[in-house]
Amino acid sequence: MSSMGEGVRTEVKQKYGEAARSVTATGSVQACSDPGLRCCDPITTNLYSSDETRVIPEKAIMASLGCGNPTALIGLKAGEVVLDLGSGGGIDVLLSARRVGPTGKAYGLDMTDEMLALACENQRESGVENVEFLKGEIENIPLPDNSVDVVISNCVINLSADKDRVLREAFRVLKPGGRFAVSDVVVRGTIPEAVRRSMLLWVGCIAGALEEQDYRSKLTGAGFGDVSIEPTRVYNVEDARQFLSEAGIDVDAIAGQVEGKFASAFLRATKPNRACCEPGCCGSNTEGE
Repeated sequence: MSSMGEGVRTEVKQKYGEAARSVTATGSVQACSDPGLRCCDPITTNLYSSDETRVIPEKAIMASLGCGNPTALIGLKAGEVVLDLGSGGGIDVLLSARRVGPTGKAYGLDMTDEMLALACENQRESGVENVEFLKGEIENIPLPDNSVDVVISNCVINLSADKDRVLREAFRVLKPGGRFAVSDVVVRGTIPEAVRRSMLLWVGCIAGALEEQDYRSKLTGAGFGDVSIEPTRVYNVEDARQFLSEAGIDVDAIAGQVEGKFASAFLRATKPNRACCEPGCCGSNTEGE
């Protein structure tokens, strides 16, 4: 990985390690010293139903820094194998494990020791047994080819400095016919770079968002078909006013260029059932990349 990519990875590990330590010590990420995590409302709030939160340990809920609820938007079947990329405190893994039942399995993959420790604690408290948390990077998934039915993720792929690699890895581990179903933040259309930087400063826990058509192209390039992008929550400048004002940004000056340009979205795609039968049908999913 490039030095830039390594820098991003280090920053992400520090940020999410601090979040996990804060939840473990105080039960809340709001005590975290990183303003980019404290200011994530309304992005990370009200994503899970009361039926879901009552069966999940509170610390798993408190450690959730996602922007959606992929488990609610994908139909999981009994006996399926699910992989959550960047599983954090484990909320989506535990919910998935309940849905696929004892004949299925849910893997959580995370590179942050503190988050993995918190996730294992939450698993013990929940009593869910068909779960396995793995340490590793989403750019190098430690699972065999064609081994999972569904790949989910909750606002983590955008944090990677090599999103193409992540998507190729997701494609690799999915079985033919397997489903990709993630929540992520997308940028809708073109906005000035200075405005983009200001807004992504606000969404510090989900910086690195792709323009939605760029995301679609990357999924297709990795070999996926049936790509769809469904906005689930569109943000406006009022959502970010307090944080941006405290950062010295003239909110009213950028308001017209921000409105409706950032959104949480649910991204679906499928690994084709058929084997590659002609050059290019599997996109850029080539050996050695």
